[in-house]
Amino acid sequence: MFPRTRSLLLCLFWSWMVAVTLLAQPRVGLFDIDASPPVGSRMAYDPVTNVWDLGLRARGVVVLGGDRPVVLCALDWIGIANEGHDEFRRRLAAAAGTTMDRVAVHALHQHDAPECDFGAEVILREAGVSPWNYDGTFAREFLGRLSNAVARATAEARPFNQVGTGQAEVREVASNRRIFGPDGKVRAVRYTTTTDPALRAEPEGLIDPMVSLVSFWKDDRPVAVLSYYATHPQSYYRTGVANPDFPGIARFLRQIAVPEALHVHFNGAGGNLGAGKYNDGSPGNRRLLGERLADGMRRAWEATRREPVTTNDLRWRSEAVALPVSRHLDEERMVAQLKGRDAGFLTANGAGRLAWLRRAKAGHRIDVGCLSLGKARVLHLPGELFVEYQLAAKAERKDLFVAMAAYGDYGPYYIGTTVAYTEGGYETEPRSSNVAPEVEPVLMGAIRRLLRD
Repeated sequence: MFPRTRSLLLCLFWSWMVAVTLLAQPRVGLFDIDASPPVGSRMAYDPVTNVWDLGLRARGVVVLGGDRPVVLCALDWIGIANEGHDEFRRRLAAAAGTTMDRVAVHALHQHDAPECDFGAEVILREAGVSPWNYDGTFAREFLGRLSNAVARATAEARPFNQVGTGQAEVREVASNRRIFGPDGKVRAVRYTTTTDPALRAEPEGLIDPMVSLVSFWKDDRPVAVLSYYATHPQSYYRTGVANPDFPGIARFLRQIAVPEALHVHFNGAGGNLGAGKYNDGSPGNRRLLGERLADGMRRAWEATRREPVTTNDLRWRSEAVALPVSRHLDEERMVAQLKGRDAGFLTANGAGRLAWLRRAKAGHRIDVGCLSLGKARVLHLPGELFVEYQLAAKAERKDLFVAMAAYGDYGPYYIGTTVAYTEGGYETEPRSSNVAPEVEPVLMGAIRRLLRD
């Protein structure tokens, strides 16, 4: 063989090897934009009157491997429901060049924050009623900016070759909201602000005390950190100022500590959890709760173990499920309330309930997703999910690192376990939950199938 021919073949071989190596490395794109509504617009409970140093953020990642991209978005809003959730996923899917079933959009559920439900907005406008907190003007403008950010993140995605997983206990933040009496029924609700010292003295109850971290690395450099912790995220609210509350403070502190990586936080299955045992509503508790959550994140970060990954270790699966509708939802009655301008209907998210009911009747299904990254499995669920779902998912695959993000499609509102609907309490009342007790086997079946795949 001539020397020149040998050199050319060697050059082609090494070029091929480099291309194969690059193709074997998955990539991740990062996005982070302001999600704060302007002064004068409405949040879930009140109009915006001022701004704070820490505004609301929309953060997330676009994960690219051998299949179509996966988009994971965490948003500092109280909830995104029904047609609003559909539109967010549709727009972000188009921006990333993927399909809706590969897009997960989650709210963190802070209460001094906007709510989005385009279906409820249409119902109210068609009835000649002010949409109030469902006015989608700001949401649509924001969604345009978010879509552009996701498109840029996809185009600028960088390679990663390791995934880290770590967890640690968060101390004195979450507690169970449902306080039971000797008859096994809920005798009191320990809300996220609890001034009654007797209720605060009750045990923590059933919680998931762990904050879970999944991180993306290029060699020894972290690129992004995703954290998951289950609790209602309020210290106090109705201030007229959009703010990310104590999870936003914790995220900010960790961003300062590890500035080279984007920190994205998701709320886990915290529907029946809150900070009530450790929070009497004093303003100083916002800082304390944020620091405690950040301390748990720090220890989870220090406990992180990394493993090499290629595109073969990256997979997304989703399953569309039909959630059973609460038997208390009656379309004819709700329409009559709407036409009669019933105050209870208008102030208790009646339009959102009606939008949810109509979608369910039309056969709408909700996607439950699972991202596989090496030994990590991250589940993506709708609504204000009870912590029992998260604990059951972790118990299902003790051989894996399982994390969960809830507060996806906000249309179902609270999602209890089957037995919870017989125990009483605010979360499973007709005004609080839009699903029936039979929801548990539907969701747990999907969770088990996704984790076993």
